[in-house]
Amino acid sequence: MKNKYDELDKRHRQAEEGGGAERIEKIHASGRKTARERIDMLLDPETFVELDKLVVHRNHEFGMDKQRIPGDGMVTGYGKIDGRLVYLFAQDFTVFGGSLSRANADKILKVQDLAMKMGAPLIGLNDSGGARIQEGVESLAGYADIFMRNVRASGVIPQISAILGPCAGGAVYSPALTDFIFMTKSTSYMFVTGPDVIKTVTHEEVTKNELGGAATHNSRSGVAHFRAEDDEQAMMMIRELFSFLPSNNMEDPPVKPCTDSAHRTDEKLQSLVPDNPNKPYDIKDIIISVADDHHFFEVQPDYARNVAIGFGRLNGKPVGFVANQPAALAGVLDINASNKAARFVRFCDAFNIPLVTFTDVPGFLPGVDQEYGGIIKHGAKLIYAYAEATVPKINVITRKAYGGAYCVMSSKQLGGDVNYAYPGAEIAVMGADGAVSILYRNKLTDAQKAEAVGDYREKFCTPYKAAGLGYLDEIIYPRDTRLKLIQALEMTVNKRENLPPKKHGNMPL
Repeated sequence: MKNKYDELDKRHRQAEEGGGAERIEKIHASGRKTARERIDMLLDPETFVELDKLVVHRNHEFGMDKQRIPGDGMVTGYGKIDGRLVYLFAQDFTVFGGSLSRANADKILKVQDLAMKMGAPLIGLNDSGGARIQEGVESLAGYADIFMRNVRASGVIPQISAILGPCAGGAVYSPALTDFIFMTKSTSYMFVTGPDVIKTVTHEEVTKNELGGAATHNSRSGVAHFRAEDDEQAMMMIRELFSFLPSNNMEDPPVKPCTDSAHRTDEKLQSLVPDNPNKPYDIKDIIISVADDHHFFEVQPDYARNVAIGFGRLNGKPVGFVANQPAALAGVLDINASNKAARFVRFCDAFNIPLVTFTDVPGFLPGVDQEYGGIIKHGAKLIYAYAEATVPKINVITRKAYGGAYCVMSSKQLGGDVNYAYPGAEIAVMGADGAVSILYRNKLTDAQKAEAVGDYREKFCTPYKAAGLGYLDEIIYPRDTRLKLIQALEMTVNKRENLPPKKHGNMPL
């Protein structure tokens, strides 16, 4: 029996060594970690259980039959984060550049299927050169099988992707189908076609980082949601995100013990929102003030900054925050902001995370580029997302809520459960100056116009008209925002709302 045990030990070592010490050194020299090192950083200590450790590829072409490494460039299995079950796969760049073969695609499919059966999140650590060219269509079929499962799992279990090296061609679409994408600052990139192909086809010259680096996808394209300094920080950020999420769509988000008093007030909020409707302020100051322990885990902080989204807790319970940001483009809604907010709202709704919305919006961004770009259909996505959401929806209008943008931002008419406003809130079709200009069309003297603007503001640009109609449930003191939100969430904790039976809606895309 000793010989058999020795053989098993030998095969385990071969799998754990991957492509060998020399290739591991190259990975470290590039500022990256190996697949197994990343798993060790991500999971609770000594909880990882590996599956299919001895799988090898089945290709006999191009001399591949003489190159068989146990594991075949993919580490898969399950473990725990904060004591909760997760499934994961990690591509090993030291073995054939982490390329996808039919065999290691099957390893991913196995953990995808297990994650769905067991109702546990799936995390993918991507570091791959793409499809294994030696296998041709078998590798492509493997990608398609993975995509299919990504779609079937969407809204059922959380799916998280980390791009920790190259990710190109068809390989980018599995991460794009997942809920959140993490990238590392200087060692990861993703694109459909690389710089060489682009230069050949369009004669444009661009580097890998300019085309698909972390900065590009976190600030310009919006493809990625988080940017980490290195692999270790990325793993810690995934753990933090995971702390806000339920394991599946049938569970509630995990509650954390809270020592931050629900009755805590903040006098700074009384004067945070300027009287001047055109003066900017940082909406995140309000979010951070009301959240437990002043902690706000922002999502996509560098993309479409005119809207802020992210996770926090109120009295220990996770919530999703959506807020117009007056400090960027006056908080106006444009194409990118609408897409950013709509997708986040839909994620929170899918996983039973209540939504807290802070509204200070002058309207939709005007302009030829916006109209040609389809601001109508993109803005409609946000309407669709809020109207479809059945989780508790709490809204606070901090200042402006003008025109269609008032409707879009979790208004009572889109199913808002509890709608608050600060005393200085302005709820109207448009601002007083614009309204008077349209109503009187330059027929007034400057003095008359000033008087008319004052009259309009007094009659229409206040929260009391909306409160009188029941569109607002309460006008609150800003210092009491935290308590009011917690009370509203406690009241809506058992909310049940069923949408009409249908296969699915036809969201404007």
